[in-house]
Amino acid sequence: MTSLCRRLPTAGTASPFGQVRLLQPSKSTSINRIHYVYSLKRSGISLRQRRWTPVVEATGHGGARERSDFSKEEKERPRVLEAAKERENVNQSAKVVVAAAVTVVMGVGNRVMYKLALVPLKQYPFFLAQLATFGYVIVYFSILYMRYRAGIVTDEMLSMPKTPFLFVGLLEALGAATGMAAGAMLSGASIPILSQSFLVWQILLSTIFLRRRYKVNQLLGCFLVAIGVIITVASGSGAGKSLKEAGIFWSLLMMVSFLFQAADTVLKEVIFLDASRKLKGGSLDLFIVNSFGSAFQALFICLLLPFLSKLWGIPFSQLPNYLKDGAACFLNVGKLSSGCDGAPLLPVLFIIVNMGFNISLLYLLKISSAVVSCLATTFSVPIAIYVFTLPLPYLGVASSLPTGFLAGAVILIMGLLIYTWTPSNASLTAPT
Repeated sequence: MTSLCRRLPTAGTASPFGQVRLLQPSKSTSINRIHYVYSLKRSGISLRQRRWTPVVEATGHGGARERSDFSKEEKERPRVLEAAKERENVNQSAKVVVAAAVTVVMGVGNRVMYKLALVPLKQYPFFLAQLATFGYVIVYFSILYMRYRAGIVTDEMLSMPKTPFLFVGLLEALGAATGMAAGAMLSGASIPILSQSFLVWQILLSTIFLRRRYKVNQLLGCFLVAIGVIITVASGSGAGKSLKEAGIFWSLLMMVSFLFQAADTVLKEVIFLDASRKLKGGSLDLFIVNSFGSAFQALFICLLLPFLSKLWGIPFSQLPNYLKDGAACFLNVGKLSSGCDGAPLLPVLFIIVNMGFNISLLYLLKISSAVVSCLATTFSVPIAIYVFTLPLPYLGVASSLPTGFLAGAVILIMGLLIYTWTPSNASLTAPT
């Protein structure tokens, strides 16, 4: 060290060393981030803590000069981060496409299996609806418990406020009640037409409560999707005439039913967004939403049972006997089993497929938006119409395609392509 501390020649005297450059080894493990600086004004070596690797130059005429020198890896870091972000966006888009495709398939299966499940339970559709409602509570909470035991669901997730789930259950129960009331007075062909108001409600509600702004191509795409479904369903079915005969009140009530359902999906999206903030970027498990939402829905359905049973033409005093006979037909036992061919297999398959559809729909809602999930559900309508033209078991003679099926399907696909013309994340502005 004495040799290092000796005095260098003073100014005006040539230095035999010329320039002195001391560099820190780039891969030092023993003295990480310790940098050596040689000073002419003050003999000795000083240790400094700095973020970047410094380069020290000592000249014979000037004194020490220190500057930061970025490594090659540090210079390329922004480009690496940008490439990683692009890969993440591509992966997210791929996830949305796959989830939407699964939702469409499950939506078609849900419509077909519901028709098949009503073959043995054609006299007990109200029993099937209640079996699904209360059965889901047991199944969803069982899955939630297993995911909690596996560590997927955390205590922080379970501590989320339950009030939003209460409103989810209320909206679902009100949607079911008003839908049943209007459905009893409307024809089957008119309901899919009125169901296109569901998409309109979702766009309006997401604009109001989520402050989303949609581009012209997206609004045009949604409009074409709705027109395509209407043409597909209504062509040759006399739906317009049946709507006129039913009266404006029941048509409006059915649209109010879809308003409740649209509000339910937008509220679920709000729950996921709020949970992401409270969980510091974490994701709320969808089975928490399904479990507590179904539990509150079952609670409100119990309160509305007298009203709902009357809508189905079942006096409330006879409801216990009706449910008992429905259970006997579902299990295919007893004196009523003669007209229950296909039970319990078909009803159980419907419940499984319907549960899978609800889960896939909620997952798509979680990773995209309420409007995207609605478009996926809407796209399943013409496909289900086509499937019913195939020779399916228990349904007898297959139905024929509507005259405007091809034209409606083409318009629907055009609407979806126009909607997805621009990335969905670029079409929405952040809330102000």
